[in-house]
Amino acid sequence: MTLDDPGLEREVLAMFSAKAVELVGALATFPSDAAALAHTLKGSARAIGAFGVADAAGDLEALIENGGDPAKALAELSDAVAEARAAIDAILRRS
Repeated sequence: MTLDDPGLEREVLAMFSAKAVELVGALATFPSDAAALAHTLKGSARAIGAFGVADAAGDLEALIENGGDPAKALAELSDAVAEARAAIDAILRRS
C-alpha cells in the first residue's frame, strides 16, 4: 500500500491512529450508521495489518446487524484500538 515509502507509511499509520479513535468515539454513541462505521474501521485496520482491530470491528458490526448488545464488543474494540495505537506510536518513534 505504501510502496516501501517510509514517509508514506508513517503518514498512513498516523492517519489510521487518529481515525480509529474518532470512529470508536462515534461508535460509542451507537448512531444509526454504526454498522457501516464498524465496517469502515474493519477495512482500514486490515489494510494496515491491525488484525486485532479488524476482528473486533467485525464482531461489533455483526452484533449490530444481528440486533445483539454491542456494549462488550465496543469495549473490546476500544481495547484493540488502544493496543494498535501503542504499536503505531512505537513505530513512529523509531522513524
